[in-house]
Amino acid sequence: MVRPVQEDPELRRLLWYLLGATRGGETRARLIRELRVRPGNINQLSKRLDLEYRAIQHHIEVLKKNSLVGSAGEHYGLMYFLSPWLEAHIEIFDDLCRKLRFDLDSGQ
Repeated sequence: MVRPVQEDPELRRLLWYLLGATRGGETRARLIRELRVRPGNINQLSKRLDLEYRAIQHHIEVLKKNSLVGSAGEHYGLMYFLSPWLEAHIEIFDDLCRKLRFDLDSGQ
């Protein structure tokens, strides 16, 4: 049974923009999915997603600037995780990924 999506129009618009209307949207979706499974630092996320360190760094900054990702720690130990706002409405993310036909499990 599919749970009804707890609507947050602001988050839905933001995710449409960041995932569906800009370059790198699918990579950001993969990054969100990975952080949902397990938080990590830039180096760990780079290895887990098989992407360049600088690419992960860029996408993390975009997500952080838009309040979708938070961090804790310092320097190279800085760990990233989903924001409570995104976690509370993760069904919106799942819904948009389905609509955008992102295959977030490929290559994993």
